Amino acid sequence: MESSVEIIVLPFFGQGHLNPCLELCKQIVCQNMKAIFIIPSTLSSSIPSYTHPFLEVVQLSNPPKPADRPGPGSDPLNESGPRRAHPLAKGVEEFLTERFTGSGRVRPVCAIVDVMMQWSREIFVKLGIPIASFFTSGACNSAMEYAKWKADADSINPGETRVLPGLPENMSFSFADVKRNHRRIGGREAGKPGPDEPGGSPGERRHGPKKTPWWEDVEESMALLFNTCDDLEGVFIQYIGDQIGKPVKGVGPMLPEQYWNSAGSVVRDHEVRSNRKADATEDEVMEWLNSKPKQSVIYISFGSEVSPTSEEFAELADALEEANRAFIWVVPPGSGTSGPPRGMLSLMGRKETQDEGYFPHCLDEKVGNRGMIIKGWAPQLLILSHPSLGAFLSHCGWNSTVEAIGRGVPILAWPIRGDQFHNAKLLVNHLKVGKTLLTSDDPLEMMKKEHILKGIEIVMDDQEIHKRAKQLANKFHPSAASLKEFINLLSK
Repeated sequence: MESSVEIIVLPFFGQGHLNPCLELCKQIVCQNMKAIFIIPSTLSSSIPSYTHPFLEVVQLSNPPKPADRPGPGSDPLNESGPRRAHPLAKGVEEFLTERFTGSGRVRPVCAIVDVMMQWSREIFVKLGIPIASFFTSGACNSAMEYAKWKADADSINPGETRVLPGLPENMSFSFADVKRNHRRIGGREAGKPGPDEPGGSPGERRHGPKKTPWWEDVEESMALLFNTCDDLEGVFIQYIGDQIGKPVKGVGPMLPEQYWNSAGSVVRDHEVRSNRKADATEDEVMEWLNSKPKQSVIYISFGSEVSPTSEEFAELADALEEANRAFIWVVPPGSGTSGPPRGMLSLMGRKETQDEGYFPHCLDEKVGNRGMIIKGWAPQLLILSHPSLGAFLSHCGWNSTVEAIGRGVPILAWPIRGDQFHNAKLLVNHLKVGKTLLTSDDPLEMMKKEHILKGIEIVMDDQEIHKRAKQLANKFHPSAASLKEFINLLSK
């Protein structure tokens, strides 16, 4: 059976982008349309095995080695310089030209492009293929960035709080928020990439010395798609659509089908995601969780790309030693360092230069079976869906955020950069299913043991937060209707 209607999906690098984009492909094929998923061959081992007659995975040749790539000013990892200098540009254009140009060839009805890959828009425009921009983050971050720009929020004075017109009053922006969003970590400002790392969110990417707002990156897009749903962020989706005058759809959250079908039971990560190196197996994690009372464990993970500093990690270790709480702490390689996001260079065919980073040596001996420290990667879906879990200490990356919401797990927010600050405000102020881990009145102060201890006690013991988190999970579901509405746009 063949499908005559094709949609291209072009993801950005990194699991936080690959996984949602692959799930989007799965949703597309369920609509009896063909999805063409374009990735560099270096990423082939990073996506879980999935076959469908309407899904085609196109692997482009590896990007050039560092010695062969363009010089400063066109490095794709800081996205400065000419957009076409990106190492994938040639492969993408050659594939599209060979596949879709010439007599009798039918072009795809649309290319859904990760907003972090907007350098490719010139290629699609040249070939007459309509573009839709896909944000793997939620809509709140983009809405807040736009509203702050319109309200000139960075000019807020000390002690002032400014309501952002068009957004809920509980999302007002304060002077402390301005300082917190520019908190320096490891020699760089949170929310602003270092000289050789990609931006944490499209609103913070820099082309040369200027900061390019996301709305300038989507000028050629026919529609905007967000990895969220109306139940979570309806007001923010509506705001963006009103402001930019384009269709805006919340087509997510893009999570594995097994996640949605296993409500009330434990999800096994190896069934839905690529296996990753860790020093604890899923069975070992499950056995440890089974030994703990219901809602008694706090899970600590900062994802694959960012982390607190080594000094703050040491404070966290002291807090976990002192707290009388069971915990699982995931410590990936490179934690506490300030280099490029972990794993990003290898995905681009470049040699990783980071050291092993921070690890809480001897903490396991001090806490015994009360704690489980995992070096490497953890089965996060399993942990979040286990009944013994009581809360999640998280950086508030979007994928971790929606995975926790769907399982009714309250979040103790420790945002570090980019969209994480706005995600934390969404969770704490708007959805009211979490608490922010704050320092003193000075948002630039380093996180200390006493702040962490206080935050853990509050989020674990606040039964109202637990109740609201469960209520939100009960109405949390993917927006299949929104994706159908977008597909209907393509036939007009």
